[in-house]
Amino acid sequence: MSIDISGHIVVNALGVLDNPNAEAAGTLVQTSDRLTIDARTLADAHASGVTAINVTLGYTMGDFPPYQHTLREIGTWDAIIRAHHEHLVRVDTAEDIPEAKRTGKIGIIYGFQNAAAVEDRPERVATFARLGVRVIQLTYNQANQVGDGSMAPGNRGLTPLGREVVAALNEQRVMVDLSHSGERTCLEAARVSAQPVSINHTGCRALVDLPRNKTDEELRLVASRGGFVGIYFMPFLNASGHARASDVVEHIVHAVNVCGEDHVGIGTDGTITAIDDLDAYRDRLAEHVALRRQAGASAAGERSDTFPFVVDLRGVDQFRELARLLEERGYSSARIEKILGLNFYTYAKAVWGD
Repeated sequence: MSIDISGHIVVNALGVLDNPNAEAAGTLVQTSDRLTIDARTLADAHASGVTAINVTLGYTMGDFPPYQHTLREIGTWDAIIRAHHEHLVRVDTAEDIPEAKRTGKIGIIYGFQNAAAVEDRPERVATFARLGVRVIQLTYNQANQVGDGSMAPGNRGLTPLGREVVAALNEQRVMVDLSHSGERTCLEAARVSAQPVSINHTGCRALVDLPRNKTDEELRLVASRGGFVGIYFMPFLNASGHARASDVVEHIVHAVNVCGEDHVGIGTDGTITAIDDLDAYRDRLAEHVALRRQAGASAAGERSDTFPFVVDLRGVDQFRELARLLEERGYSSARIEKILGLNFYTYAKAVWGD
């Protein structure tokens, strides 16, 4: 039996607003103009109880010119929100999150999963901020001009340019997201940032030793400086690659033990609308994984026999089911409310202001 979360602020610190049943087979890069935001997508999002979602837009990987592609993506999302203004609203300040809940809309947080579009011009951060971008993840899995991603073998840390970009993000009050970063890049960015930083979607490496998961040292440092850690619903939560809802709970519990209950939340890295035909999806998953591997974009733990989501924690009941499981684990209603969204909201106030 699911728990009533209707009174809670629920924030997905990294999610996808899309109907995945319409996706083309073999698509390596899902650009914003190929998202399917139809009546079902919107109805499912409302039914889930989600208040706000940090959606990925802009350049993440591929052959696009990063800056120009990112500007187009921002324009695409502006058009999506205009087309669905009865349902969606852009989040510009922290107070837009509870306001979205009050008005029955879903807040859309503009976020990048790669700082590549900044190129060698930190002043572009101000341009992106003016256009509504509120989260910039420094790296994807590979190295870029600001630092090393989680799969970069050098683990070289922040570059001098990376330090300038972090300073620009601080000046513009844009979240510094350290998901996908290499360990040194994460630790150095957390130390040099004048504002709290986040790891919006990750797991705990103490439980599963994979590069996409974060060490206790990284988690503890981010939390100690007032930051936020979101646990994802991804295969990296189990060494077999077949993660279950119970694994999500275990990683949340570990993160709370390391970071404290005021610094942990969720960043599912997935859709709310569930895939209807898992057998058909499994058939095209192998092609997708192969394409990511060929492009050098995949992470250790991505395999053709594992779904990139938690099978028993998906669909419109995913947040209620997680709340139920956390309650079974002995978590209080106040702690569950923090994890579902209040902690992200508090962190947003610290970075974005009211």
